[in-house]
Amino acid sequence: MIVGTTEAKNHTIVPYGRCDISTGKVINERTIFEIGSVTKLFTALLLSDMVNRGEVKLEEPVVDLLPAGTRVPVRNGRAITLRDLASHYSGLPRLPTNFAPKDPKDPYADYTENELYQFLETYELVRTPGDTFEYSNLGVGLLGHALVLRAGCADYESLVRSRILAPLRMDDTFVRIPPGFLGSVATGHDDNLDPVPNWNLDVLAGAGGLRSNLSDLLLFMDALCDPEQTSIGSMISPLVKPLSQGGLGLLPTPHYDGPTSISHAGGTGGFSSFVGCIPEWKRGIVCLSNSGIPAIADLAVHVLDPRWGMHWYRKEADVDPSQFARLLGRYRLGPNHVFQVTSTADRLYVQLTGQQALRAFPASEWHFFYKAVGAQITFEPDAGGRAARLILHQNSCDQIADRIE
Repeated sequence: MIVGTTEAKNHTIVPYGRCDISTGKVINERTIFEIGSVTKLFTALLLSDMVNRGEVKLEEPVVDLLPAGTRVPVRNGRAITLRDLASHYSGLPRLPTNFAPKDPKDPYADYTENELYQFLETYELVRTPGDTFEYSNLGVGLLGHALVLRAGCADYESLVRSRILAPLRMDDTFVRIPPGFLGSVATGHDDNLDPVPNWNLDVLAGAGGLRSNLSDLLLFMDALCDPEQTSIGSMISPLVKPLSQGGLGLLPTPHYDGPTSISHAGGTGGFSSFVGCIPEWKRGIVCLSNSGIPAIADLAVHVLDPRWGMHWYRKEADVDPSQFARLLGRYRLGPNHVFQVTSTADRLYVQLTGQQALRAFPASEWHFFYKAVGAQITFEPDAGGRAARLILHQNSCDQIADRIE
């Protein structure tokens, strides 16, 4: 992993570890990582820029940017707007219901424009756009795709390079890695530190398709910290200003003791990342890791503001793997989502429909936690001592999945 800070454009860089667990090549500021959902900050900036240029309007229905004849669901007469997509108020689910990757280790690679339009053609909203926040990779991916079409660009990378990467001289940031940069790419590792394939995003690239390095992302943090001193300030300023001050009200969140912060975490199958800044302090942080363990966000927030403590660490309990047998099976979370619980040797894995299997670590015989994501699982036994249901604890919510086999 590698950590970098910027304080009024003075950079401090602390690398640690290797590009691959099997080699001795060390990580440095030019090592390229998948940054996952950090990409969403770039998509929000593209929206801001296109609003400034008069190319789109925030309240414009996204259907107006898509090919003629494309259906986008509405509810109660309310269409999904670009603002809805950027702010996660679109009513669209986290992932499309026809998301069925051929390779769970590279889940987005075969989800193309055709699959996206097929989903939009048949999906019916269960929430009215603008009413309820629901984090949606699908929504921001759709936004990125729509902006590419309106701008007349070949793909997401072309648009983000012309509008953001080139002006900031972020020359080592890509969706597709050019051959000359392949030697700089870190290998991703899962929560067991086993190497995993890279992720490749197609039509949903705007939700998580970028790869970058510490040097480039510190330039990005410098721009967010001091918009007036950067060539892309006109697209940053509306995002960091609240609606009451004429801004778009999309990115900033209140920070402890007065200032506002801009941040986003990212995660793919083998990488985790976090970028954040407090513009009033001219201070920013970038943390990049080539493992899927999400502790990096806690570390980054603590470095950005030491008043915030570290909360992530959980100790693994010593549980006899033979106890896993009573947990194995399938648990239905909803009409289209099922948890599959399996075990291999001394490891327990939980896989949700459309996602890769993640290892769950025992906190006790019935309670487990992930290292790859910030979530925990509780199994509730029936009278015979076999798990009858699974409860997912994530984002301050408890979701119950009953055993179906």
